[in-house]
Amino acid sequence: MRTGQGWLHLAAVLDLHARKIVGWSMRETLHAEIALDALAMATRRQRPAPGLICHSDGGVQHACEPYRDALASAKITPSMSRKGSCLDDAPMESFFHGLKVERVHRRVCTTRAEARRDPFAWIEGWSNTHPLHSAPGYRSPATVKRMTA
Repeated sequence: MRTGQGWLHLAAVLDLHARKIVGWSMRETLHAEIALDALAMATRRQRPAPGLICHSDGGVQHACEPYRDALASAKITPSMSRKGSCLDDAPMESFFHGLKVERVHRRVCTTRAEARRDPFAWIEGWSNTHPLHSAPGYRSPATVKRMTA
């Protein structure tokens, strides 16, 4: 997201079953910490059982040793897209497209602090509660989580 103070990047972790964003992080740079923070939030919130598969793109944030170590310590199995295989990440691409169309491209933020508030409100107030997705039987992410809790 472009702001009057420079770029602000968002990393997110999607629960593919419920189509719910369960972890995210926003930072000024795309270093490993942004992915580590999003993964840490997701594991704190979800407490996944050993053997969960974490699929990611081939970015350096997900390929670096600290990220691989964090997955191993949580007993999460890594899975990474092949180079140039954009369809592997279609659910995340869809999420980011929705965020950009609904929020990012509709407003200009003068500060990074202002830009941080907007995606948080959209994720928690809309994306995680309202849209109906075909994969979980046209249910909202909140409904799917209640059904599997």
